[in-house]
Amino acid sequence: MTRDDLFNTNATIVATLAAACAQHCPEAMICIIANPVNSTIPITAEVFKKHGVYNPNKVFGVTTLDIVRANTFVAELKGLDPARVNVPVIGGHAGKTIIPLISQCTPKVDFPQDQLTALTGRIQEAGTEVVKAKAGAGSATLSMAYAGARFVFSLVDAMNGKEGVVECSFVKSQETDCTYFSTPLLLGKKGLEKNLGIGKVSSFEEKMITEAMPELKASIKKGEEFVKNMK
Repeated sequence: MTRDDLFNTNATIVATLAAACAQHCPEAMICIIANPVNSTIPITAEVFKKHGVYNPNKVFGVTTLDIVRANTFVAELKGLDPARVNVPVIGGHAGKTIIPLISQCTPKVDFPQDQLTALTGRIQEAGTEVVKAKAGAGSATLSMAYAGARFVFSLVDAMNGKEGVVECSFVKSQETDCTYFSTPLLLGKKGLEKNLGIGKVSSFEEKMITEAMPELKASIKKGEEFVKNMK
């Protein structure tokens, strides 16, 4: 399936679930992992707005799989333990909207430009790599479950008072001229406590941010229009 096929199937499912949440648990933290996240988060937000219960600090697009993949691929190339590698991934959750900030990786790593370009492309297209490896019979499932669990455990820890919990997530944002954007977030008892922003990026990363904007804006608009036109 293309992400457009996914949109047609998942938009209705997400909108229906969001409406149920808005009616029955409006205070809950909403974590959306259903693709295309770049559109399903705006859908969720618009449905919550329709019901008058939207709180942007409680609606999260789960992009954690991109971070898990970035950490893993960097670790493999550098012979590190992936559990100790942290690459922030910003932007969105599809193709070139996925922007790994390898310049901000901890521990610090360096790659020649050709290797950096290839690595970035692999992180962006890892979902397709898995679909091809499964010969079209499925997509990433176990890694997706792991990523979803990691994000939710982090959120629950923060809700329970643990301090300094940071995860990247696709949220309502003022960091760029995109109304939704993924950046590292400090999580707290009430959800999103503080948006930590993009930080210092390389010129290579800056260019990726600029190039991602049109696609990201179009996906957001598509989600918003879907709710507007809903019966």
